[in-house]
Amino acid sequence: MDNRKLRYGLIGCGAIARIKHMNAVSFHKDEVEMAAFCDIIEERAIEYARQYGIEGAKAYQDYRELLKDDTIDAVIVATPNRSHSFITIDSLEAGKHVLCEKPMAINYEEAKAMAEAAKRTGKILTIGYQNRFRGDVQYVKAACDDNELGEVYMAKAHAVRRRKVPTWGVFLDEYEQGGGPLIDIGTHALDLTLWCMDNYEPKMVVGNVYHKIGRQRNTGNIMGDWDPEKMTVEDSAFGFITMKNGATIFLEASWALNMLDEKEAKFTLCGTKGGVDLNDGVRINTVKHNKLIVERPNIDGEGIPLIEKPVDNALSMEQRIFIDAINKGTEVVVKPEQALVVSQILEAIYESGKTGKAIYFE
Repeated sequence: MDNRKLRYGLIGCGAIARIKHMNAVSFHKDEVEMAAFCDIIEERAIEYARQYGIEGAKAYQDYRELLKDDTIDAVIVATPNRSHSFITIDSLEAGKHVLCEKPMAINYEEAKAMAEAAKRTGKILTIGYQNRFRGDVQYVKAACDDNELGEVYMAKAHAVRRRKVPTWGVFLDEYEQGGGPLIDIGTHALDLTLWCMDNYEPKMVVGNVYHKIGRQRNTGNIMGDWDPEKMTVEDSAFGFITMKNGATIFLEASWALNMLDEKEAKFTLCGTKGGVDLNDGVRINTVKHNKLIVERPNIDGEGIPLIEKPVDNALSMEQRIFIDAINKGTEVVVKPEQALVVSQILEAIYESGKTGKAIYFE
């Protein structure tokens, strides 16, 4: 590719686009320009174009009109979960590279279709699991890759909030989102766990999904009370996952749970040589000189970098890797084939919760 800036389009001009993606892109203004914006509320797209776009940035209400612009190199898909798959597939087939916000899709079949579309078109597809680029996670991943923990055969994926139900947008709408905390924040914790374990072959899942606190009023939610009549998603969900190699993963996810031990986008790994958790920074437990010890490595903000150019934070690194994949042909870190397994497991937990049965994978 020549030295011109990459031209991005943004599809979905909501809070996640502003808080995460526009913030991240701002670190790379020398290489990227926001050229087009789309939202089903056209006024919102117009406002985003004015606030974040280059001079002459276009605003659309129909994403298909944005995709007709042959000058757009890549799009960020930041819409509600239900539309991730078809917008991403249409974007890939229109010749655009895609960074799709997590979760990849609301079910495995749609996620698989997205991955297949990326292969078919030869375009780049990556999913917005930016927590992989945190310094603490980078350190643990390097330790796992160096076999410092040995065989990791038991893990816990933590995504527990006491009272932090998002009461804006469509977060409480099961049709639009496909679920609540499990698919929203549980997806991050599971992604981190599978990635550090480098294990993407689930065998069986058992899950429980609860609608308990979500039916109450005056709950002390720090984001304001929700309407129980409109909260159609779960308030908590839990999964027991057995992998084909015999490893066990416990997944806990809640927006509202009577528990003081809040942990979000964290995990615990237990291996044959040692274990690690992120409960108070990185804590590595092992045995040395016949003594049980706990090590607390002093990690700087970015930990062990996966890329050459220094970046400002995990969000910026996510963009850096996407940009380099487009311009230099390097690999993305969050691969579609990995993200679709996350969707596969989450879907199985929901299904198990509904049926009361274990879900087995072929």
